[in-house]
Amino acid sequence: MSNFIQNWTGNQILISWVEEIKELCQPKQVYLCDGSLEEYRNLSQVLVEKNLFVPLNPEKRPYSFWCHSSANDVARIEESTFICSLHEKDAGPTNHWKDPEQMKLLLKARFRGSMQGRTMYVIPFSMGPIDSNFSRIGIQITDSDYVVCNMHIMTRVGRKILDKLANAEFVPCLHSVGMPLLDNVQDVPWPCSNEKYIVHFPEERGIWSFGSGYGGNALLGKKSFALRIASVMGRDEGWLAEHMLILAITNPEGVKKYFAAAFPSACGKTNLAMLLPTLPNWKIECVGDDIAWLHIKDQKLYAINPEAGFFGVAPGTSFTSNPNAMNTLTHDTIFTNVALTEDKDIWWEGMTQQPPSQLTDWQGNPWTPNAKHLAAHPNARFTVAAKQCPVIDPNWENPEGVPISAIIFGGRRSNTVPLVYEAFDWSHGVFLGACMSSEMTAAASGEIGKLRHDPFAMLPFCGYNMADYFNHWLNMEKNNVALPKIFHVNWFLKDDKGKYIWPGFGDNIRVLKWIFERVDQSDNFQTSAIGNLPKEDSLDISGLSLTPDQLKQLFAIHVTQWRQEVKEMHRYFTLFGSELPPHMLHQLQALEKRIQ
Repeated sequence: MSNFIQNWTGNQILISWVEEIKELCQPKQVYLCDGSLEEYRNLSQVLVEKNLFVPLNPEKRPYSFWCHSSANDVARIEESTFICSLHEKDAGPTNHWKDPEQMKLLLKARFRGSMQGRTMYVIPFSMGPIDSNFSRIGIQITDSDYVVCNMHIMTRVGRKILDKLANAEFVPCLHSVGMPLLDNVQDVPWPCSNEKYIVHFPEERGIWSFGSGYGGNALLGKKSFALRIASVMGRDEGWLAEHMLILAITNPEGVKKYFAAAFPSACGKTNLAMLLPTLPNWKIECVGDDIAWLHIKDQKLYAINPEAGFFGVAPGTSFTSNPNAMNTLTHDTIFTNVALTEDKDIWWEGMTQQPPSQLTDWQGNPWTPNAKHLAAHPNARFTVAAKQCPVIDPNWENPEGVPISAIIFGGRRSNTVPLVYEAFDWSHGVFLGACMSSEMTAAASGEIGKLRHDPFAMLPFCGYNMADYFNHWLNMEKNNVALPKIFHVNWFLKDDKGKYIWPGFGDNIRVLKWIFERVDQSDNFQTSAIGNLPKEDSLDISGLSLTPDQLKQLFAIHVTQWRQEVKEMHRYFTLFGSELPPHMLHQLQALEKRIQ
């Protein structure tokens, strides 16, 4: 094995680590991934033969596949996700912590022999463009063919990464589905274990994931590396790893700006990143739909998208909500846990107004519209290369990144929080990010619709103490940098009948237009207790059927609701104890006075 890797890299740390994991996991064979199209096609065929991948209709969706996971492996498992820092206080109160030495002992017992009968794949990958100084290298070891195919799409895989690795650092990412193929064990299309761990070791920059084959639990370049480990790197090196989309917005005069926006999972990030504007001659282009790495360059904040693909939530995506996403999915896409049509195409709730009369549901069973369960799992996903997006920005792989003019926070709130408002300044904007909360969706296991705090949309993804994370954001102001303006949006306000007030989707360009103008120092705002709101008539609602009363509801500041919000934030901030930056409490007290 050493000679096998040695042919491609002189990195002795990598060679030793691969040997160590091979000895621990005892695979049948070892395979070094080269990232080629031929490799991807071959592995796809292997998955077809294993009855996991079903090839879709080549006339409708060439080189695309449908598959479904095990029913107990469908989403993030936050209760099994750990930050094993050396000291518990460094993980903070929002993360699960275990002593790293004890956790290593527990994990080694699980990984010992876990790959028997399977192939151990070694995947060299880059998070970010290979030639960017802001990118980082990872090596994932996995026994899942499904993971290799998805990593091909979601990251930049191959020997070019090994060429860079002679003496470079890398993040070791170890993954096993936890189902060894012993003599008396029958393989299944979706192998996984009932026992699952997703574990991060921040100081040594390592990730160990056991038992799950799904999404970010298994594609370790995604949330585990690009957010949990990268956020620690960013803290130590003076940059930010964020759960943010990056979009380009161009006005009718041809002026272009880049915005970054943070929303909890399944709250419309992909829809916003690929928005088709309803206002004439405005244009949106996509740099990334999920993760942004923000760094300082030329006294400005620049961002790269560390990913190479989209791992998007399928249900609700349609030609009405996101035509650009639908046009991205026309070929070379992996669909997981959606429904399958009789003519081997895909379907999910919200894709069309009427469901087909006959389907195979996400668990592989016959389904009709009379069924009492959904055809697609609410967290069903598509995996597709970003370069297929018809509105991908020409600069999406610029090694220097793109300059960020505005940062937008948002969540799913049916009341209290207005459609859009602007922070008074950077530190107030950090406070807005810290106060984010959202009604829960199916992306994580939990009670759907329940309101939960999700600071910066990073609650499940911050790799260290969230109080220190707030402080890291505040400290960005000390760099003498022209920092972006910060805004908060809420597309999800409902009236007293439970109906959404704002039309959303392509009409969200109207809010982005107002933000665009504020970035240019337009005086299109009025000050309120919570921040700067659009001045009357400054939000372009031309062509909409909004009534004056509905418009008033979109920007109403209900004092009783905001007093409750302040009270809840006081309670939440006590979670961080003495670690909470005093500035956060000062901001909260100032809001409380303004509300009174």
